[in-house]
Amino acid sequence: MELTEIGNILNLDIIIRVASALVLGALIGLERELTNKYAGLRTNILVCVGACIFTIISIYGFPIVPTSGVEFGTRDTARVAAQVVTGIGFVGGGAVLRHGATILGLTTAATLWIAASVGMACGAGMLGLASISTVLTIIILVSARFFERSVLSTSIKNTKCIKVNITCKNENSSKIYDSIIDKYPNLREISRKMNKNGENMTKISVVFDLSSKNPIKSIYKNFQDTEGIESISVQEFNEIV
Repeated sequence: MELTEIGNILNLDIIIRVASALVLGALIGLERELTNKYAGLRTNILVCVGACIFTIISIYGFPIVPTSGVEFGTRDTARVAAQVVTGIGFVGGGAVLRHGATILGLTTAATLWIAASVGMACGAGMLGLASISTVLTIIILVSARFFERSVLSTSIKNTKCIKVNITCKNENSSKIYDSIIDKYPNLREISRKMNKNGENMTKISVVFDLSSKNPIKSIYKNFQDTEGIESISVQEFNEIV
């Protein structure tokens, strides 16, 4: 076989590896994109393809050269690829945020780590391993989310932080205030303030935790028959992502 033919075969093999990394990275990124995560389609594709390219460079970019006579020096093909594992930690670290006692983005960071490993598998020519890993990753992300929502409905991951503002008549404020304390034991804060403009109105603001699939709907349902409420507004905040 001529040298040019060997080069063509090698180039075709490299193209297949890079293309596989692109496709598999896109599949992982698509799942993240559909769930509205910041590190979505483009990020996972770039991480996967980048890891693939670094692995290919590590394998083919540093040829063996003679050291003395007919003896050849050894090359460490894992040296460049090993730095991908370290480097992806900085990318994943950028996806992790901390807000008080709440940590956000751990799943997204772990997904980027997996995308890098899939890219490295593609770069090493282990396309079967890369494909199986991608399928398992998507199954885990989708099925685990369904399991958490349906079975672990009371988990802290499914707990929403709810803020409710109620405007009511002064004579009904104490009754509504006490009713809120009884119905929602997981209170974070609650306040009651009378209108200073001389109107017969009181504003009650309350923040609490609630584990429910449709928290806004359930809150409106709880207060729809309460006497004296003139207006109510509900805001939902997802504490953990």
